[in-house]
Amino acid sequence: MSKHTKPERPLYRVTFSRITGKDEHDQDILSRPKEIGAVWARKNGKTGALMILDLIPVELSQRQGVIFLVPPYEERDGGKQ
Repeated sequence: MSKHTKPERPLYRVTFSRITGKDEHDQDILSRPKEIGAVWARKNGKTGALMILDLIPVELSQRQGVIFLVPPYEERDGGKQ
C-alpha cells in the first residue's frame, strides 16, 4: 500500500500582461494575462518564497508589461480549473 500525500500547491500563479496602448485618461491598456509561472513556499520552514518562471516575456525587460500574482485556482473558484 503506497502512502499518498496531498501535492503541494503554489502560493500564487504568476501572470503577465503586455501594455498595448493608452486610454483617454493616459492609463495603460493591458492585454489578457498569460500564465508564465508560479510562486512556491520554501521548504523546511524557511521564510520567503521562490518564483519559478516557465517563460520570460521579452516585453518584461523593456518595461512594456505588468506581472500579476494571483491566488491558485482552489482559492479563487473553489478548486475548479
